[in-house]
Amino acid sequence: MVKFLASEKLRDFLDKGIARELQVSIQYMWQHIQVTGTEGAVAEGIFRRIAIAEMKHAERLAERLDYLNGVPTTNPNPVFVGGSLIEMLKQDEQNEEEAINLYKQAIQVAAQEGDYTTRRMLEEILAEEEEHINTFGKLLVGMTEPFTQPGTSKIE
Repeated sequence: MVKFLASEKLRDFLDKGIARELQVSIQYMWQHIQVTGTEGAVAEGIFRRIAIAEMKHAERLAERLDYLNGVPTTNPNPVFVGGSLIEMLKQDEQNEEEAINLYKQAIQVAAQEGDYTTRRMLEEILAEEEEHINTFGKLLVGMTEPFTQPGTSKIE
């Protein structure tokens, strides 16, 4: 089988993406298990759905990296588990923002190298990451100042 050779820079971006996707897959799955209360009942299915999507991203990135003669990492980035639902969602938004920035850079490198297949795959993953950050942002609305009303409880 003939494999496409990509630059070390592009392979590094893909490997960083794998480590990030493994991280958030674990993170969101544990969050889905740990959330409690009424708000947790709403969020748990969302965490689970997004965790599975992130694992699929890791798989796609690993398959592509293998095709590009790279070796996919098995080590996730540090996983954030625990805390209140607000803390989880804020951390998750931050992780998604980091992913968006990573994939935008990787897309530019893939385009510069003429690797249109990798670019297209990264653009598809990027679109899903943007959906994820939007979902986490929507969950945070109503839980944090200034959205909460005086005398109402906040999720902490």
